[in-house]
Amino acid sequence: MNDNPFALVMLIGLGGYFAWLWLCDLRAVREGRLDPGQALPGATPSSLRPCLIAVAGALVILAAETWGEIVLGLSEQQSRMTYLFATYTLVQAIVEEIIFRGYVVVQNRGRAVMIAVVLGASLLFAAIHPFLWTWDGGLVFTFTAKGWFSFAAVFVASLWFYACRLASWNPTRSLLPCFAAHLAKNLGVIVIKGAQGFLIGVW
Repeated sequence: MNDNPFALVMLIGLGGYFAWLWLCDLRAVREGRLDPGQALPGATPSSLRPCLIAVAGALVILAAETWGEIVLGLSEQQSRMTYLFATYTLVQAIVEEIIFRGYVVVQNRGRAVMIAVVLGASLLFAAIHPFLWTWDGGLVFTFTAKGWFSFAAVFVASLWFYACRLASWNPTRSLLPCFAAHLAKNLGVIVIKGAQGFLIGVW
């Protein structure tokens, strides 16, 4: 997908549309025109504090991931990224949060069920990222050290994004802290790739 500009532009537009729908619901909830139960998941206001906590945690995870890649000698194995694909990753962060931290959440069924769903959804979230597989006319597994390391990093990040949604310091269960955390991490990845020479070309 990284080298298919038409598909990326379409996905960016589609993701932007869903983000706009979510923001419309948030605005309606804030103005009292829409009950939170009728809005898209997590379309509730949030104060600045939960967003700052979320971003701080995401940057700590990114720093640990970057340090680990350097220590293990994996940093040179990371994929190259175009500017268009970088834009896609930022839009996709919003969509992924609406789906995973929005819809794939179980509350009021007990702590054990909630934790089980978070763990299972985080494994799925990491698995859909092409670190342990690639599509080359068919599914090809790539069980490399870099693949497993990146898989684990995304799994940990997903756990943090769920914490941002479900923690007591986000009493409104807003997705805004999740958006902030995911965008901060993805933007940080883009900056690091740029600094290491892996951000190449417009598309």
